[in-house]
Amino acid sequence: MQKNDRIGSVGGQAVLEGVMMRAGENVALSVRSTDGEIKTEVEKFPAPGSKYKILKAPIIRGVVNFIAMLRLSIRILNKSVEMLGLEEDMEPGKVEKWLDKHFGKSITAVATAVGSVIGIVLSVFLFMYIPIVTSQWIFGEETYGIIRLGKSVFSGVFKIAIFLVYVWLVGLIPDIKRTFQYHGAEHKSVFCHEKSLPLTVENVMKQSRFHPRCGTSFLVVMMIIGIFVSFFFVNIPSTILQTFLKIITLPLVVGLGYEFIRYAGKHDNMAVKILAAPGLWIQRLTTKEPDEKQVEVAIQSLKAALPDIYPEIKEVLERQKAQTESETEIESGETSDENSKSGNAEKEQKEDGKDE
Repeated sequence: MQKNDRIGSVGGQAVLEGVMMRAGENVALSVRSTDGEIKTEVEKFPAPGSKYKILKAPIIRGVVNFIAMLRLSIRILNKSVEMLGLEEDMEPGKVEKWLDKHFGKSITAVATAVGSVIGIVLSVFLFMYIPIVTSQWIFGEETYGIIRLGKSVFSGVFKIAIFLVYVWLVGLIPDIKRTFQYHGAEHKSVFCHEKSLPLTVENVMKQSRFHPRCGTSFLVVMMIIGIFVSFFFVNIPSTILQTFLKIITLPLVVGLGYEFIRYAGKHDNMAVKILAAPGLWIQRLTTKEPDEKQVEVAIQSLKAALPDIYPEIKEVLERQKAQTESETEIESGETSDENSKSGNAEKEQKEDGKDE
């Protein structure tokens, strides 16, 4: 059977009113702004660990990639908000004006850091500490044989249940529901590309919104692997120590999960289908059927990430670049005029003072 080089060559992420696609070192972000236009920006993102050979080793490469993609995701999410144009349309309130006056642009970095810390603490509490406490309350602190395995399985299943409830509740928020639709558009366009079909809205809409290489599947796989890892310290009486051990073994879980997703994305045998099934089921919550306008955004993002395969996108990107430069020049000219008028006004006030 001939190998399909397109499988696993591109991946993506849904953002607010848009889609990010990454292929090789190209990272393309397309967002439908408030004026209805699709804005696209492309940047270079070198492969994580490309400078050091050891960072490409199995397991280690998964941890390195996870950290790099986490940082990229946060930056892309912030960028999508800027491209969307919400900040221009909204009049800042008193609190925003005070924060901008005292902290300036650094407030975004501070808010991101604080939000990240709160998110990490909440994740540890919900997905590590609570399952441990609950399993100890039901099974007791020390168990043996099959009961010990049952305790570990219960803790893992309980963790997945918390995750499902969380995703379901978040999906009720209208903006998040639209993001889940863009998630579906991302998967559909990637499938269309991997099948070497023309990237048209019609072809993309026919594809499945469930993809085995999705981040949702990766999270579920990590939770399942965590069941087997936690088996070795599930009888430790101290919940704090158990939580700490789960944290320090997380890189191993992440690395193993990455290797499985990497393998699953390039193979389609029965074993992969069985192991990938739970993640694909949960994608019913994290992906929704997109509309045609959302698919258009995903297509433009994918093409921008692969300009050599889809050269027609180059003209679109050049036109957008010229338009952005033109708008920047106009804004710069208006700012200069305002500064000039302000300077002239101050000069006239000084001259009036001298005459008096």
